[in-house]
Amino acid sequence: MMASESDMKSSCTHETPLLWFLGTPFFHSMVARSQASRSDISMIIDSETVLLADILTTLHHAYKLNHDWFLFSKSLDISHFSFQLVDNGKQWLRKDGKKIKFEKLQEYLVQKQQQSERFLMAWNTGDLPLHAGILPPFLYGKGLHNEWLVNEVLSSDLRLVFDATEVVSSFYPEMLGQWSHKYLPHAGGVAERNWEYRGNHHLAALYGTFFLRQNNTPSNLIKLVKCFGQYYFINQAKKTVYFLQGPNRHASYSLEPVSSREQETLQLSTRFLHFWKEKKWKTCLEDINSLDKERKYSLLTSYKVSFEVSVPLSITFSLESLLQMIADEDKSVVLAVAGDSYRDMLMSWVCRLRLLAVHNFIVCALDSEIYHFSVLQGLPVFKDPLAPSNISFNNCHFGTECFQRVTKVKSRIVLQILKLGYNVLMSDVDVYWFDNPLPFLLSFGPAALLAQSDEYNETGPINLPRRLNSGFYFARSDLTTIAAMEMVVRHASSSVLSEQPSFYDVLCGEGGVNRVGDDQCREPTTNLTVFFLDRNFFPNGAYKGLWEKPDVRSACMKLGCLILHNNWISGRKKKLERQVLSGLWDYDPSSRLCLRSWHRTKFMTNF
Repeated sequence: MMASESDMKSSCTHETPLLWFLGTPFFHSMVARSQASRSDISMIIDSETVLLADILTTLHHAYKLNHDWFLFSKSLDISHFSFQLVDNGKQWLRKDGKKIKFEKLQEYLVQKQQQSERFLMAWNTGDLPLHAGILPPFLYGKGLHNEWLVNEVLSSDLRLVFDATEVVSSFYPEMLGQWSHKYLPHAGGVAERNWEYRGNHHLAALYGTFFLRQNNTPSNLIKLVKCFGQYYFINQAKKTVYFLQGPNRHASYSLEPVSSREQETLQLSTRFLHFWKEKKWKTCLEDINSLDKERKYSLLTSYKVSFEVSVPLSITFSLESLLQMIADEDKSVVLAVAGDSYRDMLMSWVCRLRLLAVHNFIVCALDSEIYHFSVLQGLPVFKDPLAPSNISFNNCHFGTECFQRVTKVKSRIVLQILKLGYNVLMSDVDVYWFDNPLPFLLSFGPAALLAQSDEYNETGPINLPRRLNSGFYFARSDLTTIAAMEMVVRHASSSVLSEQPSFYDVLCGEGGVNRVGDDQCREPTTNLTVFFLDRNFFPNGAYKGLWEKPDVRSACMKLGCLILHNNWISGRKKKLERQVLSGLWDYDPSSRLCLRSWHRTKFMTNF
């Protein structure tokens, strides 16, 4: 949408927001992208909604306000629309080819309207936020996100909020295709909705005051109306009418009550409804009230839905169906395994992969907390039913018993995915990706396992005993690799150590008896070849002191790194601190958003 006034700049975002893994955009990402715009006015509207020209004059009047403001308008669902826009784009024609006046078209829309949950929302850039608190990661178009935001903007009372439904004409012709009404908030119980809508319901109940709101109209809600060609604000709760009396088209309008002495210098006068004694004002007001009664919906309906936030959320996809959806054309997937204490690091890893356009990743959740969190973040996630329980993930770092038990989940899950016919790139979430390494890894061909070397000496062999890092490796789904991985999993299950020593002892032999040259091993039973990856491209956390460089990114890029592992450091807190301070961090946990160049939020965290 582009306004005609040269001094009123508005924008629609063209950069794709964060998406759920099936392609649904996140509402909080859309709003954040709009707020980051340099335009004077931001606006969000459903792309299939037809927007008529009166939005321009409405935004022009809103633009002149000297308050930070937020307007919303509920669009209409029209089951049948028989009018056409003529070539010049300024006139609507009926079926018989005759012109129809704009006012008559508006009357038709009101008469034919149906229940809708499509909103148009616009606001000025201003200095104030839209609302207090954060906007949770609602899935766009899956219910409640529009109503929730309007409610929170009203409740926060930071901006002037007005309902512009009376003066903005927008509608959705259902002949273009319908949104599913089966799962709308007013239809049926929670059990009948699918998990996407339940997820939005879950967020609306957990965040803000949406489910606490009473039926009464908020006292700060103002309605924008138009009578006899002039705009007026009405606060029905306070029975107050605001007349905008700017001296010229460039005036700024104020909504602060003023005394009679001040009215000569300010652009607003405030009058009460009982002063409306002139017949034309009575007629206009009666028409507005009559229109409200004709409407078949309330803009801010109180949803009386029985909802327990403790009800577990889950997606309806099995591991097999997830793999079918996310695997790339080479039938390869990237696997991450994470527990709840590593949720921020998981999301930074996800954000980085999304920026690199790597979408074929899947997350194995080690506990219910990270599973439910991942569902709400739109990640393709599954929960391992055999994951160890009663583990304190806050202390689950390298060398602990917890770490040893959890690592064995990874090789078992990798083997499971290999047997389903998919190649697996296993990547710990503390591995930072500079580029997508899959094309390079796929070039090695079958019967090969490609693993990062944990050797820290800059010279000499990189395949020395116990130097195979099982936090980053690539395995193909072929009979040779599957047979070798079965041996690793079996060895790890009977070991008191983590899975990492099992990888080396099985594939390279105890003490490295199966080593070939300085960078390979060959398992004699299966004839699988293990390639230890070049550390200039795949450095571990101790190689060349990269993490200690003043500019880690530049040092790695100069070296040619595809990834950098944040290992060889003990403790989750130190690991997080090192990665955040290095600048190799892509997630803001306060807003649940990926950090991008346009992102205004400054990331801060307590480690």
